[in-house]
Amino acid sequence: MKTRNMKMSLRALIVLMGITLLAQGVLAAAGDYDGWGRYMGSGIALGLAGLGAGISQGSIGSAAVGMLAEDGSKFGPALIFTALPESIVILGALPLFL
Repeated sequence: MKTRNMKMSLRALIVLMGITLLAQGVLAAAGDYDGWGRYMGSGIALGLAGLGAGISQGSIGSAAVGMLAEDGSKFGPALIFTALPESIVILGALPLFL
């Protein structure tokens, strides 16, 4: 059951990352255009990046807590794996500053 949830969250994360890249492409193509395309592209990129990170952190966080309950010396890897999806949000926020 847990592997099925992990596979579903990874698939959702990959799909949302692809949509985020497309939205960033829309933002880059808008360039000097001052219309809604620029704001919609950055909003979609940030929103979907946050959604993907939240979905993936749900499974990763519960697995990290279980790992720490069994062996408390694995705090470092648990922290790294829990913080890893947040880099996707940083990449999604990048178009806001460009």
